[in-house]
Amino acid sequence: MDDIKRRQRAPLDTPTDLTSIATGDIAGAMNAILADVYALYLKTKNFHWHMSGPHFRDYHLLFDEQGDQLFAMADPIAERIRKVGGSTLRSIGHISRLQRLQDNDADYVDPKDMLAELRDDNKELAARLREAHNVCEEHRDIATASLIEVWIDETERRTWFLFEASRRGEPN
Repeated sequence: MDDIKRRQRAPLDTPTDLTSIATGDIAGAMNAILADVYALYLKTKNFHWHMSGPHFRDYHLLFDEQGDQLFAMADPIAERIRKVGGSTLRSIGHISRLQRLQDNDADYVDPKDMLAELRDDNKELAARLREAHNVCEEHRDIATASLIEVWIDETERRTWFLFEASRRGEPN
């Protein structure tokens, strides 16, 4: 009975061949990514809900699609953190302490500004994903690095779509 009680109080300890330093570094990098993904997801949905103007339908649907992509990233990120022996986000407060992307609480944001802000945030997320990829490569965490490569591609696609949607159709 004492052994069961001790295990119930023990911290989560997922078996891994990674060192404790690697686990800490990877979990730290990926928790920050997860916080940024949640922050960007909520901002994208905020803009989706508050879109107005002549391009309402197109932008509303674009932001909805991009929000779904971001939300789909969250669980695999959190599960990777747990698989390598780390612990992950526990609350909105935890997210707010780790996120690097800025919230937007404005009552009104012009649709062109929404496009630009989401474009810049996705561009920043891609850069942060590359940094996390470097951490994973350093510790030979091939599985997380492989997932990050897909997320970079998806993030670059979102950036591209937001960029193209904001252009006026001028030639290059």
